Amino acid sequence: MESICAIRSSDISFLFTGTCSLSRTRFTFPEKLFFCQAKFGPVSMFDVTTADSELDGTFSLRVVSPTLIAAEKEEAKAVLTLFLKKQGLSKAVAARTINKSELFIDHLVSRLHSVHKARYLVGRELTTLEIRDALIPYLETLHEEYGDILVELAENFPNAPVKEKVAPVSPPHSTLDSKKLKAVSRVSEVGPAGHLRPQVLYLIDLGMDLEKIKTITRKFPAFAYYSLDGKIKPVVEFLLDLGVPKSDIPTILSKRPQLCGISLSENLIPTMKFLEDLGVDKKQWAKVIYRFPALLTYSRQKLKTTVDFLYEMGVSAESTGKILTRCPNIISYSVEDKLRPTAEYFRSLGVDIAVLLLRCPQNLGLSIEANLKPVTNFFLERGFSMEEVGTMISRYGALYTFSLTENMIPKWEFFLTMDYPKSELVKFPQYFGYSLEERIKPRYALVKESGVKLLLNQVLSLSSRDFDKILKKKVDKMLTDEG
Repeated sequence: MESICAIRSSDISFLFTGTCSLSRTRFTFPEKLFFCQAKFGPVSMFDVTTADSELDGTFSLRVVSPTLIAAEKEEAKAVLTLFLKKQGLSKAVAARTINKSELFIDHLVSRLHSVHKARYLVGRELTTLEIRDALIPYLETLHEEYGDILVELAENFPNAPVKEKVAPVSPPHSTLDSKKLKAVSRVSEVGPAGHLRPQVLYLIDLGMDLEKIKTITRKFPAFAYYSLDGKIKPVVEFLLDLGVPKSDIPTILSKRPQLCGISLSENLIPTMKFLEDLGVDKKQWAKVIYRFPALLTYSRQKLKTTVDFLYEMGVSAESTGKILTRCPNIISYSVEDKLRPTAEYFRSLGVDIAVLLLRCPQNLGLSIEANLKPVTNFFLERGFSMEEVGTMISRYGALYTFSLTENMIPKWEFFLTMDYPKSELVKFPQYFGYSLEERIKPRYALVKESGVKLLLNQVLSLSSRDFDKILKKKVDKMLTDEG
């Protein structure tokens, strides 16, 4: 791997300062990486990151897997092709332009990493729609500035076709703000008859207030331009036909307004059929979409990548369908950057990953450093062995999803006042899932008052009726033995 040290000093200046001798334009960090890779061959993300960080300490970005970059390049090519065709270029001309625009495609991918840096830091991949939403406004801005020579710009990037001027790294804030303001203003416009636009009235009838619609529009300006009969209404009626309650529609559209921009026949319905073939319960679509409406906006390749990972972990086809139904947002995580490292961490504790995924798939969305290691250390510091920790998580999959400060520490401190050995928690880690004030303390007080002994799981897991019954039985036996 060629390192930064092998690059001549004049180019190190470009890496560190972001200033290229070809122009006066300043580049973002990911663009520096792509430029260097194109010019000098392989340069590690770590090398460039280290170089930048040593200068000002302000930039740190995780390595993006080559597989993900390759997939994003294909997405960027598709977006650019669509954009060029909309500008009147034929399919053949657009294809030729794409073939000559490798560095510009890299530039578009680097823009995704700049705009959505936070998403990459937690291992979450972008959906096809999110990639389009990030790139199309940018391409529109470039088209406004360069007009008919945009093609020349793409093919010769980073050498601008005129006056040594290259494409701006990000559209001017004023342009973006102007588009948002225009979109929000459109939502509030009143027609000659004194009424709001039909699509706005329709959304209000669904239970959205005007401020909520404005909030969605600020985040996703294209929403203001969706037609009622062509976009919004068909999707809403489709959701209602699936059994989604009308009261849930505002929440779903707030989470994922892009749904209204997707073709029912070409995207939504085929994606649902694809997921049903993977085992998603068609009777549960209403709940699945409410939980994670973005599920329907991912490409089939992304869906297949996650499913293949589940199979690799030993999850059966039937169980895969159950996992996707119960925890559809598992699709949003990067397999290589998130799911696999988390699975390996649990495996190091001796946990059967297939069983854990079926019992509590949410675990694989947790951060190893922020969530998993602190909980493991919590138990180790209190005298539990690594094997015992593994047994506890195997028996109670939700164990690692609880807050240390608000849940586990208070319950541990109360447990120390109970007449039970630590081994009871290994046998019954579900203890941490019960309410301290409403279940644990009242039940234990009754046991303590009666003077009898019950196993920890008997104290907490039984219904009120069965708990009273077994407590009475124990008391009667104790009195009989004493008599």
